[in-house]
Amino acid sequence: MAREQISKIAYKTLQQGKSIAGLAHKELSTRIMKLILPDEKTGDFNIDKKLLLDIQNSMDILREEDWNDAEKNIYPQKLLFDEPWLRYLTQYPKILLDMPNTWDRRRKKNYQDLPKNIDNENYPNYYLRNFHHQTDGYLSDFSASIYDLQVEILFNGSADAMRRRIIKPLKEGLNNFSNRKKSSIKILDVATGSGRTLKQLRGAFPKEKILGLDLSGSYLKEASRFISDLEGDLIELIKGNAEDLPFEDNSLQGISCVYLFHELPRKVRENVLNQFFRVLEPGGILVLADSIQIDDSPDFIQIMDNFHKSFHEPFYSDYIKDDINSKIEKVGFNNINSNSFFMTKVWSAVK
Repeated sequence: MAREQISKIAYKTLQQGKSIAGLAHKELSTRIMKLILPDEKTGDFNIDKKLLLDIQNSMDILREEDWNDAEKNIYPQKLLFDEPWLRYLTQYPKILLDMPNTWDRRRKKNYQDLPKNIDNENYPNYYLRNFHHQTDGYLSDFSASIYDLQVEILFNGSADAMRRRIIKPLKEGLNNFSNRKKSSIKILDVATGSGRTLKQLRGAFPKEKILGLDLSGSYLKEASRFISDLEGDLIELIKGNAEDLPFEDNSLQGISCVYLFHELPRKVRENVLNQFFRVLEPGGILVLADSIQIDDSPDFIQIMDNFHKSFHEPFYSDYIKDDINSKIEKVGFNNINSNSFFMTKVWSAVK
């Protein structure tokens, strides 16, 4: 018992330290921006005391949920402490040096500042932009190399804890196939990015076959480096579009998808859900995780509004009002559930 208490204190200390580091970076970057671009609006907004308390309370609930799931062996406790510190140390100077480029892009509203060697015909139009004013969008090795740390900073160190909210419903859904060998179960992570979710999934599903799909070759290369030392069978990485999944009908048992839907136009969200339904076999489980929405988190509307204004997220304001539940039901899924954890909302549904 004493060891568990010490571990829990260590976990909470780690999370609080990451939160402080994220806030410190935001303060530092704001000051540098005001020094370099004194006439530029930084997007500051006043957060009242109640909202600050709500944010802190929401983060505390997330961390408690995260710890409890590990304690119940839903995933191994070591995932709570798995931080790529050396990787972050190499990423952070790149982020600092790249900030003036990001600010200049935002000031000029230059949302299509992409690498010249990209063949635009290989990507849908909505994808060819600098989401978050990100240098090169999602289409370069440089962009992929700094993405993870940028997300950690954005969420004050809570990104992995929010990603792990997909594991419990995914495990519960895969119980539908408990009579099969685990090695025959296929789990696809869509928009897998630089591999953080894949690492969480491999920790929770050591014997199942895991696949990761993304539209960016650069991010898949980064994911390959990141997951190269994981135990268990090799995770298969596939370049592909979620609107046209390269899998046979009824061929997968589980699908996860983290932080994709808010970057899709409304019609594309529907197309992607139809693809998910097509490739899952009956009884298969779908788990989505994305930004909170207005209907479930009205106290955080100010934060959602600021995110939309401060970052280039052209489909976000539509996403936070979109009825995802009804879309999931319309394509044919059943047993639809949704819950919110800090800044993330999670849906689960069964075919």
